Amino acid sequence: MAKTIRQTVYFDAPVHDVFEALMDAKRHAAFTGDKAKVDRRVAGSFSVYGGYATGKTTKLEKDKVIVQTWRTTDFAPDAPDSKVMFHFSKKGQRTRLIFIHSNVPDDLAEELDLGWVDFYWEPMKAYFVPKRK
Repeated sequence: MAKTIRQTVYFDAPVHDVFEALMDAKRHAAFTGDKAKVDRRVAGSFSVYGGYATGKTTKLEKDKVIVQTWRTTDFAPDAPDSKVMFHFSKKGQRTRLIFIHSNVPDDLAEELDLGWVDFYWEPMKAYFVPKRK
């Protein structure tokens, strides 16, 4: 049986900047520290973390929502793709990101739940902190 991961994260950055960090390959690579390729259109493919995670964008509303098929190299070859949904909204001066990752293989759910925090949300938060000169 597949699992669903639900997380809500707040960023000290405008909605557009958070959206772009996920959809712009250069920005994605900047906050993750690894290679990223992102085709910015519906039905476009992506490959992030040097090919560890791949999929296709199935819905895209600028600065509002991203929906993608998603799998990692850890998925069993016969496992179906999972689905990720990023929903963006302004909350005061911050961005609220509601994240839902569905159809996650049971044996990977705990690892991926922690992985989103450790490899996405925390590095993204640090990416938006102004650099001191």
